[in-house]
Amino acid sequence: MKHIAKKRFGQNFLTDQGVISSLVEAILPKSDDLMVEIGPGLGALTKPLLQKLNRLHVVEVDRDIIRWMQNEYKNNSITIHNSDALKFDFSSLGERIRVVGNLPYNISTPILFHLLDNLKVIIDMHFMLQKEVVERMVAAPSTPAYGRLSVMLQYRLQMEYLFTVPPEAFDPAPKVESAFVRCVPYTTQPFIAKDEALFAQVVTAAFGQRRKTLRNTLKDLLNDDGFAALKIDSRLRAENLAVADFVAIANYLRT
Repeated sequence: MKHIAKKRFGQNFLTDQGVISSLVEAILPKSDDLMVEIGPGLGALTKPLLQKLNRLHVVEVDRDIIRWMQNEYKNNSITIHNSDALKFDFSSLGERIRVVGNLPYNISTPILFHLLDNLKVIIDMHFMLQKEVVERMVAAPSTPAYGRLSVMLQYRLQMEYLFTVPPEAFDPAPKVESAFVRCVPYTTQPFIAKDEALFAQVVTAAFGQRRKTLRNTLKDLLNDDGFAALKIDSRLRAENLAVADFVAIANYLRT
């Protein structure tokens, strides 16, 4: 079957065998792992994973690909879930899930936030993403890539930029470089927000206008006395604060 990549699903199929081998090596699948692949596409990662695993779950929204998969994988070691990954309940598969995928670039950030809601059952995640997104995920404070995504993910995850993947590794070739990232939920979080919704509100407000100082972006939440109590310079910008600082602000507001 010659499947034409669909722009609406953000499909770019991985074809480079060397890159595929590097991905599998980084994931290090064990036979009894409970693994789910998001967006298996034409099986570039699916096939080598099936060689290592007793069972693999895949989540795919494209019905044409599902029909192809049902024909291609006529064994009992693969379970196909016809679902949008943004709506899929990962906890329905069980506990101690490993998640992998070449995520569609057009919805990668919403998928990451959806997975944060399922972290209680996830032991690790390995994703191919747009390089710029991975750089934002792992960015340190006071660097250009550091932003809301960095803080919200780093609050819950330990992340490692594994390697860069060139456009020509895909068909069709995307206009940007890609990168492979490992995300591991903290077993014990280093900083805990007493009210996570308030924490998210603080982070969103702080980064809402990146070039403005915290005194301006957080003026509806925190006054000068609050900044003084927290020993945070209100003349700084959001990008200058570490995750711990945002947690401290949220916890101060909560109490």
